[in-house]
Amino acid sequence: MSNTDSFIEEVTEEVRRDRLFALLRRWGWVAVLLVLLIVGGAGWNEWRKAQAEAGAQALGDALYSALDENEAEARAQALSAIDTTGSAGAVAALLLAAEQEAAGDVPAAIATLEGVVTDGEVPQDYRDLAALKSLMLSAGTMDEATRRAALENLALPGQTFRLVAMEQVALSHVRAGETEAALDQLAAILEDAETGDALRDRAQSLTIALGGEIDAQDGAGN
Repeated sequence: MSNTDSFIEEVTEEVRRDRLFALLRRWGWVAVLLVLLIVGGAGWNEWRKAQAEAGAQALGDALYSALDENEAEARAQALSAIDTTGSAGAVAALLLAAEQEAAGDVPAAIATLEGVVTDGEVPQDYRDLAALKSLMLSAGTMDEATRRAALENLALPGQTFRLVAMEQVALSHVRAGETEAALDQLAAILEDAETGDALRDRAQSLTIALGGEIDAQDGAGN
């Protein structure tokens, strides 16, 4: 390689280095900012995970402590001190409603359950469960036609608790003296392949009590 070629390469390399330094001086802050954002984002995610874990542990400890009380009224009082809003608090709210019912305070239990039903942050399955339980507790105090319409919505195909809701619809017909409608609802439960043994037994017993007949296939279970 001639001295001329070597000199040209050195000059070219120097020009490239100067351009690189110029680019770094002009845009280097962008690279630094990107690094800070990446590191900061990772740190934020770790902090959020730690906060979520700490919150879940605190909720679990509070639930355990509340349920360790001997009396239903004491358990209800302890549970009422826990935040029952949002997704994390839905379980606490359902437990609180159960203890309020056990303590004999049905109106308070219904109010707690309705709080879950109307909380948009709670998963739909929890809201449906709360709605079903609230309607069950409202038997005798709520207009039966309105109550049955709400139960029928929960008994629609695809609903998580549709079979239990169907049973409650049948019981609603029994309360209204509509025996044939109740038997039709019970027959639908017995014919459903997803009906569990406990529900099947209850449906069969109620069918017999109402004077209905059990098909051999229905009586055989799943």
